[in-house]
Amino acid sequence: MKNLGGMGGFGNILKQAQKMAEDAKRIEDQLAQERIEATSGGGMVKAVVTGKGEMLDIVIDPEVVDPQDVEMLQDLVVTAVREALEQAQTVREERLQDLTGGLGLPEGLNIPGLP
Repeated sequence: MKNLGGMGGFGNILKQAQKMAEDAKRIEDQLAQERIEATSGGGMVKAVVTGKGEMLDIVIDPEVVDPQDVEMLQDLVVTAVREALEQAQTVREERLQDLTGGLGLPEGLNIPGLP
């Protein structure tokens, strides 16, 4: 009968996976609390999102509101929101890279319990 001493290694892998899932949950909780702001139009429009990419607020300077040029205002809002969401995605990827960076996992791998 073979020595089953290798089972201890598997147990360590399971412990590491559990710790990683706990760390991922902590990171997701932190991202949910984090506020990321982006502006457009020289600060005339500001979008605020969480680190998870959830929209929280849009602030529009009254000076940029021109009933004759609603299209410009719409463009400024879209630009600010898009930038805020891109920043949130970058922050999230950086945090998760810190978590999984040393494992050499393939990009796009979906591990249950990890965001």
